[in-house]
Amino acid sequence: MLSPAASIREYKEAEELQVLSPYAVPAAKSRGRRRPEDQCATRTAFERDIGRIIYSLDFRRLRHKTQVFFNPRSDHVCTRMEHVIYVSYIARTIGKALRLNEDLIEAIALGHDLGHAPFGHSGEAELNAILRREGAGFEFKHEIHSLRVIDVLAEHRGKRQGLNLTFEVRDGIVSHCGERYLETELHAARDKREDELYPGAEHHALPASLEGCVVRIADRIAYLGRDIEDASRAGLMDFEDIPRGLKRTLGSSNRDIVNNLVTDIIRSSQGQDAIKLSPEPAQAMSELLQMNARRIYASAKVRRYEFIARQIVDGLYEAFKEGLVDPEALAASSIPVLANLAKFAQEHPEPQASRDRIICDYLAGMTDVYASESFKSIYQI
Repeated sequence: MLSPAASIREYKEAEELQVLSPYAVPAAKSRGRRRPEDQCATRTAFERDIGRIIYSLDFRRLRHKTQVFFNPRSDHVCTRMEHVIYVSYIARTIGKALRLNEDLIEAIALGHDLGHAPFGHSGEAELNAILRREGAGFEFKHEIHSLRVIDVLAEHRGKRQGLNLTFEVRDGIVSHCGERYLETELHAARDKREDELYPGAEHHALPASLEGCVVRIADRIAYLGRDIEDASRAGLMDFEDIPRGLKRTLGSSNRDIVNNLVTDIIRSSQGQDAIKLSPEPAQAMSELLQMNARRIYASAKVRRYEFIARQIVDGLYEAFKEGLVDPEALAASSIPVLANLAKFAQEHPEPQASRDRIICDYLAGMTDVYASESFKSIYQI
């Protein structure tokens, strides 16, 4: 029984302990933050994390970052921000039915793509190729960079020191990988340690919570049918192209696909310490994801877009590398993106960061629009 003097947060935490599934992570049992902080009187730890994410500059930039098709100013093309909202909605729907912690799910979902480079996976692949070419000694993966953003690069209370989120949210973000097409049953890696977060992401280790597992599978559901909607407008693929057998299992619209998969996950996972898809929907989902890969992501139109994206990322990297040779001249540049790079390098939160690390951090934070306009301003085209 709580005392009359108990805070609103404590009442919320007590209610969670009573109503959540035994497989959920109540806020009161969070492993906490890397830097200890006083508790909020009103919000639970996971509610605070939601606020820190949505108020961050990195989250705002998602509205001008590509999902698949480059045109983030178009009302008809899915942006990275829309995608994370879709993931949050789908994951919370599943989590609520399974009595998991919706606040933890929302925080993971909204933050899971904060580390995406401009131009989506095309930009990510090119940036990674450049780092190998330069012998940087590290790779670029958006899951790992998302954790780097919230741990190191994001500004909080006027300081670039990261958002200091809880372990569970950080783990869910770095473990969210939605490109594992054949996953049908996810079990939480509950014994995962703090020092395993970054290394674990290299081989797509599972999240430490069922909430993280829900986001991981919701990521795939969110883009499965939505990418077909964009592809239809581009003349690449339509829902009518889906084979009859897959339609019978999944449906013939984005709405049907989402509803059928969410319903199956809830029914298959009810009362279990796992997030599951039953065999037929799991196989159908995998087949449709692979079909999307062939018809959309590997299409000639998308490849042409990828060529342009690679040229922009490579051109920016070369210009930034050349500019950092003379920091004083860089700071005095009349080209805003170069002057901003000088300021970013001077204020970088890691004093011993290498040139490649600084450029990677700066470039990865750019939106598609800013990267394109910066390229034009540097090369005068």
